[in-house]
Amino acid sequence: MGMPILAPRDIDFVLYELLEVESLSAYPRFGDHSRETFDAALKTARQIAEDLFATHNRKADLEEPRWVDGRVQLIPEVKQALAEYARAGFFAAHQDYAVGGMQLPWAVTQACMCWFYAANIATTAYAFLTVAAANLLQTFASEEQKARYLQPMLQGRFFGTMAMSEPNAGSSLGDVRTAAEPLGDGRYRLSGGKMWISGATHELSGNIVNLVLARIKGAPPGVKGLSLFIVPRYRVAADGSIGADNNVVVSGLNHKMGYRGTVNTVLNLGERGDCIGEIIGEPNQGLAYMFHMMNEARIVIGLSSAMLGYAGFRYSLDYARNRPQGRSPENKDPAAPQVPIVQHADVRRMLLAQKSYVESALALGLHAAMLVDRQKNDPDPVVREESGLLLEFLTPIIKAWSSDWSLAANSYAIQILGGYGYTRDYPVEQYWRDNRLNPIHEGTNGIQAIDLLGRKVAMQKGRALALFLREARASAAGAARFDALREYARALGEALDRLERTTAFLVGASARVGAARALANASPYLDLVGHTVAAWMWLRQALVASDKLPGAVGDDVGFYKGKLQACRYFYRWELPKTLALASLLSDLDATCFDMQDGWF
Repeated sequence: MGMPILAPRDIDFVLYELLEVESLSAYPRFGDHSRETFDAALKTARQIAEDLFATHNRKADLEEPRWVDGRVQLIPEVKQALAEYARAGFFAAHQDYAVGGMQLPWAVTQACMCWFYAANIATTAYAFLTVAAANLLQTFASEEQKARYLQPMLQGRFFGTMAMSEPNAGSSLGDVRTAAEPLGDGRYRLSGGKMWISGATHELSGNIVNLVLARIKGAPPGVKGLSLFIVPRYRVAADGSIGADNNVVVSGLNHKMGYRGTVNTVLNLGERGDCIGEIIGEPNQGLAYMFHMMNEARIVIGLSSAMLGYAGFRYSLDYARNRPQGRSPENKDPAAPQVPIVQHADVRRMLLAQKSYVESALALGLHAAMLVDRQKNDPDPVVREESGLLLEFLTPIIKAWSSDWSLAANSYAIQILGGYGYTRDYPVEQYWRDNRLNPIHEGTNGIQAIDLLGRKVAMQKGRALALFLREARASAAGAARFDALREYARALGEALDRLERTTAFLVGASARVGAARALANASPYLDLVGHTVAAWMWLRQALVASDKLPGAVGDDVGFYKGKLQACRYFYRWELPKTLALASLLSDLDATCFDMQDGWF
């Protein structure tokens, strides 16, 4: 393939032109940084991702983890890549200088991570799970726990996992049965089983820190009785030394369709002796703590989905430019040279669709990362609060819409390669398989839709939705000053009005017909919101492109024209889908709700 897995120009466009990330240097926390330091981090990420992660992406897929003599066996390239990732400081890139971090903004850190997500999602999973677990400990663990567990994780010496699901309790966490028996001094004896736990056994690090949801004996039923525990693979003494095996027993490996290089396990806690855990924070607050990690992971899932879609788009674009096949419909001469398939309008349609999905998802994911930076660092309490509210509203959309439509982009990439795309000789089928997990990861997309309609749009009397509407309408007003964008500004305004009316109707319907009926069509509602949010992202990108195009030279001319054409595609081909979705939702269509089991 002739092109890199990502286009650095796209990352630069979103960071510096769309989001104006350099403005974060005005915050004292980021005062030492500038575009120069941001670019240095991005350059390092790209180099490691291309040299050490992308180079074993296919090998890790073909030679998936195996259980050999009581230990999991991985290809050696995984450890080599993660060791270099650790040496470069990416486990702690966003952390304080005091703990060995670089104090990079989260937006820049996630832009760096885009290279790793696109290069090799399975190997990168060990890293992003560790970072998310470390962020949870940074927020909720005691100082003594941080000293023993957090610091080694930030250095890449310990890796981390989240252990929630059980064979009897996948998404229904209120049914978690893993038990915790108090031993005193914040220590508990754990017993039970966990399922689908990624990264819970390997030899990539000196220890594995499992964050385990469990129920203290006598705790209230349901999610209100869950607590969160640090359960290391090997016990860690007060001085930080690693001790005895902690009886976190791997009883099996799960073999998934994608993410094959990420070891995925079935765990039995305490099967062969005492499994000791340390409680994090207060009893019965475990799910609230875990949501800190889950919500971060949901944004990572959305952004990594976009990058897998983007990698497939880049590959299929390069293929289309170099694969000769067929001739123009006007050319009837069979002896005439074949043309590259990119010249066929239907191939350009599929390429435009991919571009419109993944580049809006990329912009949305990094926009969310920017909201994290503002929520934590802005001196204005109103900005901090509104950034947090908008982030809460956008999180299920980032996770679900991005993973659904970036997967659609991967499907188009396979289609463009034709029969070759369906073979393992080309990477586009692996991108699709890897990405197919993301609509399931961290709460299925149906659950995200229920969360959005059932909770997020109504919280604080609709303030979060109102904030989004305010921001998007401001973008539409700004776009209206460009003649070429006025049509899109009007269309976005109409879509926002439609979304506001539909939401008000559905929220009110819950009281009239009951929550089950009102939430029955939550998934099309999420598509309605997601396509509207994506249209907002595209209008914002088109605004920048329209502003910069008159002074552009060289490759930037085509780059900005490409942004404008992708915006045109999304507004003509995709945003109109919200009309049908709004009509379905406003009818409270009961087709799915009324279907009976026996009728299938």
